[in-house]
Amino acid sequence: MQNYQIVVTNDDGIESPGLRAAAEAVAPLGEVIIVAPSHQQTGMGRSLTGDLQASLEPVEYLVNGEPVEAYHCACSPALVVRHSLRTLLHQRKIDLLVSGINYGENLGTNVTCSGTVGAALEGAAAGIPSIAMSKQTEIESHHRYSEQDWAVSGYFLHYFARQLLLQEGIPEVDILKVDVPGDATTLTPWKLCRLARTSYYSKVFDSPGAGSRISDARTVIEVDPESLDPDTDIYVLAVDRLVSVTPMSLDFTSRVNFGQLRETLAAEYLTRRK
Repeated sequence: MQNYQIVVTNDDGIESPGLRAAAEAVAPLGEVIIVAPSHQQTGMGRSLTGDLQASLEPVEYLVNGEPVEAYHCACSPALVVRHSLRTLLHQRKIDLLVSGINYGENLGTNVTCSGTVGAALEGAAAGIPSIAMSKQTEIESHHRYSEQDWAVSGYFLHYFARQLLLQEGIPEVDILKVDVPGDATTLTPWKLCRLARTSYYSKVFDSPGAGSRISDARTVIEVDPESLDPDTDIYVLAVDRLVSVTPMSLDFTSRVNFGQLRETLAAEYLTRRK
C-alpha cells in the first residue's frame, strides 16, 4: 500500500490506552499523526470549546516502538481536529481520520453526544473519510481509564481502515461508526446496520426534583429487544452480540417526500388564501 497519511484522535485524551491501540492498529497502513485533547472530553459531541489561548503541544509518543508525530491541545475533540487541519496539517493531504478507540460503545441517538463521533464528524466535514471506533466497556470506565484488551477492536479497526483507504472513501458514507462488543473475537461477524431511533444510555435520578444536582444522576443502559428493529446498531451489538457497522452521513435531511411535506406545511396557508 502507498504511504497514506492517517490522523488518529479521540475524546478520552492524549493519555488514553485506547488512543494508542488505535494508532498501533493503523500504523502498518501509513504515516500516523496523533492530535488529541489534553484531557478526558467524553460527552462533548461536536462542540467547539476549549482554552482560546491553547495551541498544539508536541508530546513524545511511541507506536509499536517507533516515534510518531503527536500533539495534544486543551480543547474539545472536534476543535482539536478542526484546529489541527487548519494549522499543523493545512498543507498535507489526509487520507483517513480515525477517532477512538473509545472506552464505551456509541449507539442510537446518543451518538450526537459522543466526542468520538464529534471528532469524526469534523474530519468528515473537511472531506476526509472517517472512522468512529468504540469498544463496549463498563460504564465506570467511560470517565477514567481501565485495563482493557484492545486486540479485537484493533483488528476490526485495521480491517475497516484498510478498506476505506483502498477505496479512497465510499460515496455517500462520510463516517463509518464501528462498535465492538466486549466479548467479541476476531471471528465475530460484523453487520451493517442503521442508527437506532432511541437512546442507549439514560440518566436516572433516585429522588428527582428541582434541587437535584446534575452529578446526582446515574448512567444506565436500557435495551428493550422487543421495541428495537433488528437492523439497528443497538440490536446488533447488545442483542446479536455482533460488531455493528453503521454508515453515517453529514446530510441530516429527513427522508420524506418533499411534495407531500410541502402540502402538509402549506395547507393552512393555502386555505387562508381561498
